[in-house]
Amino acid sequence: MKLIRVYKKVRKYLHNTLWIMGDKITSLGVGFLVTVVVARYLGPVQFGTYSYAISAAALFAAAGHMGLSGLVVREIVKKPDERGVTLGTTLGLKFIGMAGGYAILLAYAAAYEGVNSLEFAALVIAGAVLLCRPLDIIDYWFQAFVQARYVTTVRLTGLAVSSVLKLFFVYLGLGVLYFVAANLIQAIVIALMFFAVYRLKSSLQISDWTFSWKKAKELFSQGWVVYLGSIFAVIYLKVDQVMLRWFSGSESVGIYSVAAQLSEAWYFVPVAIVASFFPKLIKLKEEDPDQFNKRLQQLFDLLFILALGVAIAMTLLSEWVIILFFGMHYIDSAGVLIIHIWAAIFIFMRAAFSKWILIENALVFSLITQGAGAIVNIVLNYFLIPDYGVKGAAYTTLVSYAFASFFSLSIYSKTRPIFFMMLRSMFSVFRYSSFKAVR
Repeated sequence: MKLIRVYKKVRKYLHNTLWIMGDKITSLGVGFLVTVVVARYLGPVQFGTYSYAISAAALFAAAGHMGLSGLVVREIVKKPDERGVTLGTTLGLKFIGMAGGYAILLAYAAAYEGVNSLEFAALVIAGAVLLCRPLDIIDYWFQAFVQARYVTTVRLTGLAVSSVLKLFFVYLGLGVLYFVAANLIQAIVIALMFFAVYRLKSSLQISDWTFSWKKAKELFSQGWVVYLGSIFAVIYLKVDQVMLRWFSGSESVGIYSVAAQLSEAWYFVPVAIVASFFPKLIKLKEEDPDQFNKRLQQLFDLLFILALGVAIAMTLLSEWVIILFFGMHYIDSAGVLIIHIWAAIFIFMRAAFSKWILIENALVFSLITQGAGAIVNIVLNYFLIPDYGVKGAAYTTLVSYAFASFFSLSIYSKTRPIFFMMLRSMFSVFRYSSFKAVR
C-alpha cells in the first residue's frame, strides 16, 4: 500500500511538471511564430513602438510583483485556516502595487510622449494589462495543490485568443494599436478564466477572501528582498528597449527587439535543466556536502557548454536566421544578435546560481547582484546608446549580465566559491578533453 501511495504521488508531480513544461514550450513556440508574422507586417518602426509599449508596461508592472509567489504558496499549504485572509491580502497588495504602477506609467507617458501621440495611446493600452494581473494569485492556489493543468489551460487559451486576433489584424491590415490591444484582451481572458476556474474547482469561495493589514505586514516583511530583486531583474531585462526609444527612436527598438527575441528564446533551457537537478541538490546538501559541490560543478559545466554551443551557432547563422524569419528589413538585427547571444553564457549559469541561493538561504545575494546589474545596465545604456545605437544596447546587456551573474560573485566571500566554479566551467571543454586524452 505504501508503494502504491508513493507511486501515485510521484505520478502526480510528474504529471504536473509535464503540464508546466508543455505550457512553457507551447507559449514560446506559438508566441515566437506570431511575433515573426507581426514583426514582418508592422516593420521596424511600428514594431518598435509595439515593443516599447510592452517593455515599458513590464517595467512599471514590477511595482505589483511584491515577491509573494513562493510565500503565498507556502502559506496556503502550511496554514489552511488562513487561506482566505492570505488570498485576500495578497490580492489587495498586488492591486495596490499594479494600480500604482499604472498611474506612474500614465504620468510618464503624458509627460514624455504627450497625450496626442501614438506612443501615449500604446502605453495606455499596454499598461491596462496591469489591472488584470492581481487575479494571477489564483495561479498560486493551483500551484499549492499541484494542479498545473488548470493554469496551463487558462494561459494557453489566453495565448490562443491573442494569437488569432493578431493574425486576423494582420489580415485586415490594421495599425499597431490593435496589436497592443490584443495583449490586453489576452490578459482580460486569462483573468476571467482564472476567476471562473477557481469558482468551479475551489472549495474556498472568493467571498471568504479578506484583507488584513497585519497579514500584509507579515507577508511583505518576508518577501521584501525578493520584491526588490524582482524589480531590479525587470529593470535590467527591459530598460534597454525603453532607453533605446529615448535616444534612438522606435526603429532602433524594433531592430533590437527582434535580436533579443531570438536570443532570449533559449533561456527556458537552463531553467528546465536546473529544475530537474534541484531536488537532488537539496538532498545532497544535507547528506553529502562534498558530493553536492561536485554535482553543482558538473551542472555549471553542462550549462556553460550548452550556452557556448548556442552562442557559436547563433553567431555563425545570425544573418541567415534573421532573413529567414524576419526578412531583409531587419538585417541590422543580425549584428545585434551576434553580441546579445553571448549573454546566454551568464544567463545559463545564473539559473544554477539562483538555486544555490535558495539552498543556502542567501536571498540577499540575489538582491545585491540583480541591483548591481540594473545599475550597470542603466549607466552603460546612458553612455553607449547615443554613440553606438542598438549595438551599444547589446554590449550593455552582455556586460551587465556578466557583471550581475559572474564578476560580482567574486566580491563577497560567501559567493566567491561559486565564482570560481563558474570560472572553472569556462575551461570545461579543455578539462574534459584533457581527461579523455589521459584515459
